[in-house]
Amino acid sequence: MTLRRPRLALCLSAALSGAGFPAAAAEWAVDPARSAIRFSGVQVGTPFSGRFERFEATVDFDPAKPEAGHATVLVDLGSARTGDAQRDTALPQKDWFDVASANQARFEATRLVDKGQGDYEAVGDLTIRGTKHPLTLPFHLSLDGPQAHATGHVGLVRTDFGIGQGAWASGQWVALDVGVDIDLVATARPAPAEGH
Repeated sequence: MTLRRPRLALCLSAALSGAGFPAAAAEWAVDPARSAIRFSGVQVGTPFSGRFERFEATVDFDPAKPEAGHATVLVDLGSARTGDAQRDTALPQKDWFDVASANQARFEATRLVDKGQGDYEAVGDLTIRGTKHPLTLPFHLSLDGPQAHATGHVGLVRTDFGIGQGAWASGQWVALDVGVDIDLVATARPAPAEGH
């Protein structure tokens, strides 16, 4: 939600279509050491932020057929870290991410929309705690040789996914609105030569 290459990676591939990459290049390798998925919220009036330390993704995108692009991103919810011991202990529990029942958030992008000037939207579904909702992730893509850098931000309402049960279901203590930021660095991985 190894969480290393969200559909941003998808965008990456799209931009490459106009950057002189071979038409066969359909896969992207995300550098986990230089990439991040972060989240932010407000608890008792005080802003906080954190990150998911583990995520993974598979990206299949042919620049010649962007409409056929597909990306699946899996985020290890148990890897959420905010730097506050009490909060970090609570997040995996049943009232919040409930990792004992479903330890992954899944984002599946089935469509990429070019908005122009390096801006894109990855359109798909996000599933957390067994609850699925449509999600559109806007992001910006920049290219430097064979590398692509994608950054995006999307706002979520945590209770749409059942995050925050019981006393936490209202916004009295923890705000309902949360932000998710994606910062990905990836390298184009050319497809194998014909006959290999």
